[in-house]
Amino acid sequence: MKVLIIIPAYNEEENIESLINDIHERCPYADYLVVNDCSKDNTEEILQRTGANYMSNSVNLGIGGTVQGGYVYALKNGYDIAVQVDGDGQHDISYLGKMVEPIEKGEADIVIGSRFIEKQGFQSSVGRRFGINFLSGLIRFCTGIQIKDVTSGFRAVNRKFIEIYAHSYPQDYPEPEAIVAGVMQGGRIKEVPVIMRERAGGTSSINIWRSVYYMIKVSLAIIICRISFGFRR
Repeated sequence: MKVLIIIPAYNEEENIESLINDIHERCPYADYLVVNDCSKDNTEEILQRTGANYMSNSVNLGIGGTVQGGYVYALKNGYDIAVQVDGDGQHDISYLGKMVEPIEKGEADIVIGSRFIEKQGFQSSVGRRFGINFLSGLIRFCTGIQIKDVTSGFRAVNRKFIEIYAHSYPQDYPEPEAIVAGVMQGGRIKEVPVIMRERAGGTSSINIWRSVYYMIKVSLAIIICRISFGFRR
């Protein structure tokens, strides 16, 4: 099966080159695409210098639009599996085989790399864990499906969901809403245990005020997404 790694990147000059080198070393069977979301640092210069496979948005689209651009590329180029990997170095690319295996075996349509199954490695802060648990409970209430790591950006999808997400993907803080949309469109979702690392370099865009905004916005988006598909599963 053809596998594409989609890497959304915004101001990742401290991380992107080592991630690409890691992919070349550990995952030579997979292709990759870096989607540069109008970075203001030297991310694009590094991508050019290293000869990386990348494209740059003409305007800043945010994480949702950037990831969707990767899915559009995957659809147009005939990939069977697409794997999202953050550009900040938190996702260990050595788990890629473990991520795609359930899809290759026909056991799942969407696979989420979860740090909360075996509870090893970086577990996020107490405040963020509370928020993740809340969103997990809300998604379970809305869909009947229990997902522990609902904000994980380390996930793989099959051809069916490459096509779905290429045409429609949540735009702002999309991971939890994409789970709901996936369930409501008949997606079989599986979590697999992975170990995540702390951000290798740079600064996260999420602060306390953004966290409050995130919780309100994502909670409403989950509820609206569920309602938009009706009350029948």
